[in-house]
Amino acid sequence: MCIFAENYKRMRQVKVVHVHLIGKRRDLYFGSIAAIFHHLTAEQVGCGYDYLRRAGLSGGGTVITKRAIIKQSTLLTAPRGAMDGADD
Repeated sequence: MCIFAENYKRMRQVKVVHVHLIGKRRDLYFGSIAAIFHHLTAEQVGCGYDYLRRAGLSGGGTVITKRAIIKQSTLLTAPRGAMDGADD
């Protein structure tokens, strides 16, 4: 197995929900759908919590409302100590 594949197995994948507010041209990033509604109202997002939960974001889907574009993806991180001993 190559080094990349070995390191990829050890990398922690974290879910990220990206919310682009259309009218304000603002991008926000959240760790969960619930976190979106902790900081924004359903009116600002253009839909409610239950709608987003059932919308199928987990499969890499996108939800577009009149006020926002919501996407869920995975944040890739390096394994701990990946840069130890690396040359600059």
